Amino acid sequence: MKRTQTVFNSVIAGTALSVALSVSAQAGSLTVASPQDPGSWDPIDTFLVNWASVATNVFDGLTYRGPDLKLVPGLATRWEEFDDGTRIRFTLREGVTFHNGEAFNAEAVKFTFERLLGDEGAQGPQRSNYTAIERVEVIDHYTVDFHLNEPDPVLLTKLAGYGAMIVPPKYLKEQGDDYFNTHPVGTGPFKVVEYNPRENVQLEAYEEHWGGAPKLDEVTYRFISEPATAVAELQAGRVDIVIPPTIPIGMIKTINNHDGASVVSVPSPTVEALRFNTQSGITTDEQVRKALIMAVDRQAIIDSILAGEGEMIASFQSAQSFGNDPAMEPIPYDPQRARQLLDEAGLKSGTRVQIDVRGNDATFGEVAQVVASYLQGVGITASIQPYETNVLLNDIIPAGRTGEMFQQKWGGWTFDFDNTAYLMYHTGERWNPYDSDEKLDEMLETQRSITDQDEREELLQAIARYTQDRALEMPLYSINALYGVRDRVQNFEPAPDNRMRLTDVDVAD
Repeated sequence: MKRTQTVFNSVIAGTALSVALSVSAQAGSLTVASPQDPGSWDPIDTFLVNWASVATNVFDGLTYRGPDLKLVPGLATRWEEFDDGTRIRFTLREGVTFHNGEAFNAEAVKFTFERLLGDEGAQGPQRSNYTAIERVEVIDHYTVDFHLNEPDPVLLTKLAGYGAMIVPPKYLKEQGDDYFNTHPVGTGPFKVVEYNPRENVQLEAYEEHWGGAPKLDEVTYRFISEPATAVAELQAGRVDIVIPPTIPIGMIKTINNHDGASVVSVPSPTVEALRFNTQSGITTDEQVRKALIMAVDRQAIIDSILAGEGEMIASFQSAQSFGNDPAMEPIPYDPQRARQLLDEAGLKSGTRVQIDVRGNDATFGEVAQVVASYLQGVGITASIQPYETNVLLNDIIPAGRTGEMFQQKWGGWTFDFDNTAYLMYHTGERWNPYDSDEKLDEMLETQRSITDQDEREELLQAIARYTQDRALEMPLYSINALYGVRDRVQNFEPAPDNRMRLTDVDVAD
């Protein structure tokens, strides 16, 4: 029997970007199972980790952060800060081309960020991450200045992902946004050659990549939403890697007991919570929300369902997050106190709540059932409403049409509480369809411009305590990223945040 291999973050010598500039001997194809078709390949139109697991290979940012979590040069070779952190000068990499042959230069950077911060970006979920950028000034073909309205201590990390991926101006102007959504072009080590919605996306090695050609000829991502199907395909050898969050905890032994494949586990910033509808239903009452949290034994859920692959959280962030307070205690499991609070609120036994979940998330499906059982123990009858993931994330939650409680899984890809807290709690944000709190808004806005790391960390911790006191969600756990990997896959390094760069990955014959 194989044991699950656990990989911890460590400093490694080099990154996926520091490969030799000579063309490598290519070695075949790789197939990856992803649980979700992102629906759009435009960097400004997504927030999904399953987008990032593919697009990290298609696009480059000015900076790059690999599995070791170290920030290194990407399309920018160096940067300098001026004017008390309100101006950053980037020196750009020369001789880089997009997959369509278009030249990368300072104008491409300017176009990318004007688009992100303009009308196009306003329609997507990424713009609020980059609002510190006032304008981008072209100094020469390979130098740009970012002028900021205030310092942003997380900006360099943000430039390594999502909305900040550099896009080709001429191609977008000629083809338009809709075409780009399904025919993306970047500067990354792989180019998209075919996209079949809800089925697969096929990538081909881009031999002219500035970091050197990938070792693989091609990579196919298959969108397999059913975990049992993805695992069966892995065992049959038709899939080489199954990426998070596909693999249910209960299938780890099944995979490890099968010849030719194993599960690789890496600590992750991904956290799970049940957030509350604070505008309608019984969860408008803060004391009721606290009662629902107290009614659920979260540690028992971790022990019984996660099999050691998770850790209890007190706020909506993992222990890896800047802003996490290790001294902060979760709201305790106390069913007696929960019943007392519910009685004080005048709730009768049998009062109903609805819990909305992602229908293809088998592990969380089990968690939701156990939560419902605990709530039943204090007189609350919970029904579980599954949705197709894209429907829940793109329609139900942003439109404020959830039940009293709804699943929120968050990747925390910047490893900084700002990325979670601002998007979850600030008035008007996509992931905050219900709540508006002026004091919390002010705290969230203030921390974004604080350059003193100790001062900023204290404020982030205060935000976590404030949201806990208001009981805006039931924090459950952080969960390890589980990858199913065939033995034929070589040089694969699991990414804590799903952003796997496949430049150096190889496969054995």
